[in-house]
Amino acid sequence: MLTGGSVDESPLARLRIGFAGTPPFAAAALVAIRAAGGSVELVLTQPDRPSGRGMTVVPSAVKAYAVEQGLRILQPPNLKGDAVLTPLLGVALDVLVVAAYGLILPPAILAWPRHGCLNIHASLLPRWRGAAPIQRAILAGDPTTGITIMQMDAGLDTGPTIEASTVPIGSRDTAGSLTTRLAEVGAAAIVRVLARFATDGVLVATAQPADGATYAGKIGRADAELDWRRDAIDLDRAIRAFDPAPGATTALAGDPVKLWSALPLPGTPDIAPGTVMAVGPAGVDVACGTGVLRLVTVQPAGGKRMTAAAFAAGRALAPGSHFGTRG
Repeated sequence: MLTGGSVDESPLARLRIGFAGTPPFAAAALVAIRAAGGSVELVLTQPDRPSGRGMTVVPSAVKAYAVEQGLRILQPPNLKGDAVLTPLLGVALDVLVVAAYGLILPPAILAWPRHGCLNIHASLLPRWRGAAPIQRAILAGDPTTGITIMQMDAGLDTGPTIEASTVPIGSRDTAGSLTTRLAEVGAAAIVRVLARFATDGVLVATAQPADGATYAGKIGRADAELDWRRDAIDLDRAIRAFDPAPGATTALAGDPVKLWSALPLPGTPDIAPGTVMAVGPAGVDVACGTGVLRLVTVQPAGGKRMTAAAFAAGRALAPGSHFGTRG
């Protein structure tokens, strides 16, 4: 049974809520839960990691907010063994909210809260189950994505869904801009679901359809290396999908270059993919397998982001220069 409350009390205050999450996407949900009056008994987040050029150890976005709020925080490196699980399972929870936590939840954790674990997943399940749904949706050219609130089970994002919200993908969206919008939608959605649960005492969930499932595999650095033999539209999507991390990469005279923004242009180049076709104030036009890609913002190794025009001027880049092609 859920605890009762006064007429003026937030419904979320009746729940003993746990939270597991790490990046800003997750922090947005934790902020919203607290703003809605939620009582958060415990916060799980990844251990502090070194970050930036100086490799300074910094807390996760979730930890930073939890510290500010005076919440109880645990940062286990894994969820294995009695030394880790015993302190967790001793905390009474009605529900555990999970958002981009970064660790697989074992059966003991899934069974820990009285009413299970709720995941804020950044896609419209069953499409793009897995670690990188936002990047994969952009790479695939999906016109829409969304947020699904699901009841977690032992599978990979296979549990029944409670609520779904559709979000359009803009033609110039990056993974960063889309993540920010999805975080806002996810935060609002989890507050609605928790409020309904606190009021009604039940979570109504629907099994995911058998058809339409796709897997959003984790993005590695090798994925971000551009192959100029591909279509210019695909390469533009890749650049946007890998912004802000890990950054789309290519090579010029053996030196790595990151590409941060570009525009696909029509055309039928009759020269080798990766060859510079034109250089001007608007950018650097590069031949692709199909079409032309105009580089707008780039970053040389060890340097800062700059316009492609400034990059070209500094390196005397001219038509006929060649960017690297894999394999």
